[in-house]
Amino acid sequence: MKNILYILLLTTQVFFAQSGFEKGNELYKNGKYEQAAEAYENILKDNKQSAELYFNLGNSYYKLNKVAPSIYNYEKALVLNPNDSESANNLKFAQKRTIDEIKVVPKVGFGKLLRDFTGIYHYNTWGWISVLLATSFLLFFIGYYFSESTVSKRIFFLGMFVLVFLILISVSSGIFEKSHFDNEKPAIVFAEMTDVRAEPQRASAAVIVLHEGTKVYVQEKVDNWKKVQLTDGTEGWIESSAIHEVK
Repeated sequence: MKNILYILLLTTQVFFAQSGFEKGNELYKNGKYEQAAEAYENILKDNKQSAELYFNLGNSYYKLNKVAPSIYNYEKALVLNPNDSESANNLKFAQKRTIDEIKVVPKVGFGKLLRDFTGIYHYNTWGWISVLLATSFLLFFIGYYFSESTVSKRIFFLGMFVLVFLILISVSSGIFEKSHFDNEKPAIVFAEMTDVRAEPQRASAAVIVLHEGTKVYVQEKVDNWKKVQLTDGTEGWIESSAIHEVK
């Protein structure tokens, strides 16, 4: 009986979430962007989220010329679906509405080469690649075990050796990407204008002034302050209420 009630409750939640999503889509099509955004936000309040939901919410805020919320939701969509070209493209348009022009300092050296390689795929994709390679290794082992030809055995053995090497690379890449994903904490400035200070207190000197929509990376937290780093390497402390963390 409890299982049946649980299934009914789950089905009801999915139905209402879908109904709210379709309602938001209809409102958006009719140009009612404020109401559409509200409908999408109500779905999020019920702990229902998806890349498509954040994408549509970002579009609604973009139409309302709300820079920070639109950028924030496009970033959220990309966290759930890093390969979403539409979210990435719309994010670029939204970022053009920001005031701050923070340069991106490119990384150099071995760290950059490693990041460029592992960043080719999401860590989940690296996981599936590892599974595929492991399956191939098993097939090669079966071929080696049952093969009666010396040449065939050598080919299968060599293939197994290569596959082990590739498995190690893919697993290591997946672990590295997962670690990078967990440690990277992007956030979007929601305050219309806020100071980044040298120390976590209002009396300290301002390092730089940021405006809404600018992206920063959170490094640590002290009371109501968060230490952030900009894409140009600038570091400082910003009030926690001024930013919203993407993940």
